[in-house]
Amino acid sequence: MGLLSGAPSPFTDRSDAAYQLAAELADYRGRKDVTVLGLARGGVPVAAVVAKELGAGLDALIVRKLGIPDQPEVAFGALAAHGGHTAVVMVDHIVAELRRRNYSEQRLQAVQATERAELQRRQEAYLHGRTTEVVGRTAILCDDGLATGATMKAAIKAVRQSKPREIVVAVPVGPPQTCAELEKLADAVYCLRQPRGFRAVGEAYRHFNQVSDDEVLTALPQ
Repeated sequence: MGLLSGAPSPFTDRSDAAYQLAAELADYRGRKDVTVLGLARGGVPVAAVVAKELGAGLDALIVRKLGIPDQPEVAFGALAAHGGHTAVVMVDHIVAELRRRNYSEQRLQAVQATERAELQRRQEAYLHGRTTEVVGRTAILCDDGLATGATMKAAIKAVRQSKPREIVVAVPVGPPQTCAELEKLADAVYCLRQPRGFRAVGEAYRHFNQVSDDEVLTALPQ
């Protein structure tokens, strides 16, 4: 497993983080069996640089966080889609807490329905019906960072159904506990910064703007 100690200073932006990440993935450079998938949206700019540096194929992997209705920044789960497969992952302790707070199942299902619709919209907007084949290949899943890890877990689950030879998780930053959890699901995990006092992905970056649809489309092969 590639689990690296924290870097001494924040990343300038996603591009800076991606170049540093690509350097740690040097063993995959020039291999013909590698495909880099960026978790859309924020992971796509990272994946684009990594794919270029490694000389690998690139595409987007569509994911959606399931946010608590009155705290949408907090995920109780996530959705991911790849190759006709859709995976759902729940954050069990958060779901249990919501039930203790008397959140109805209907409210949580409504969030899922909304996010499934957005997942479908982004698949159509970004991929135009194409599916990047990963059967028997090494799939490197890139994002701009991890928090609960729910979206990455859903991504791994979705891609695993497409029968890759191995799945590699590659991110610039994430909490140590989340990285350790992902080690049990992926074949390798590369995380450049693992601060013990992790609070938010954006704190690892000097510039962390929201990624637009246009930026995703510009980065992807047409």
